[in-house]
Amino acid sequence: MMSVVDSETLLTTPRLTLRLHRETDLERLVAIHSQPDVARYLLDEPWTVESGRAQLGRRVSRTGLDEPAGALSLGVEHDGVLIGSVALWRTEQERRTVELGWTLDPAFGGRGFATEGVGAALRLAFEHHDVHRAIAQMDARNTASARLATRLGMRQEAHFRSDYWSKGEWTDTLVFGMLDGEYVTPEVASAPGEDRIAVR
Repeated sequence: MMSVVDSETLLTTPRLTLRLHRETDLERLVAIHSQPDVARYLLDEPWTVESGRAQLGRRVSRTGLDEPAGALSLGVEHDGVLIGSVALWRTEQERRTVELGWTLDPAFGGRGFATEGVGAALRLAFEHHDVHRAIAQMDARNTASARLATRLGMRQEAHFRSDYWSKGEWTDTLVFGMLDGEYVTPEVASAPGEDRIAVR
């Protein structure tokens, strides 16, 4: 069961708390995003403390889909430890469409935490906001994220070949989508092999 809680702790699931980011998240976020395996499929190079501080500043300001910026960035906690993040933002083309992205510390992979956390974010979008469509875009080599999107019921809608220049090379992009009428509350279960997950 997921519950919407308060202005800072927005969501809870059986094992996770999804909350607004805090300035005190810097050390854990840098520890996660400085890992080469995490940064590999993201747009940014591995974080340093300096770059992480700038990134965190942007995340702290993303507090709601119904705010003018139309963006929400949430830290994902397990047993009081920040293990990753999930972000939702309304697209410029259509305000009823949201894009989502996620990152999980590989040390917490393989236990279904990403499925549980991203599933809760999807539920928040469809059940508590006027969202018609949700999408996720990712490096096509990021098979773990593609499997996660599929597990959540998203459909692969496109595979763009060599469409994005990232870190010195052309990369392919996968696009997954889900409509409000297709959303079904997922069963919360552990998903083996769910590690090294990050979406740009």
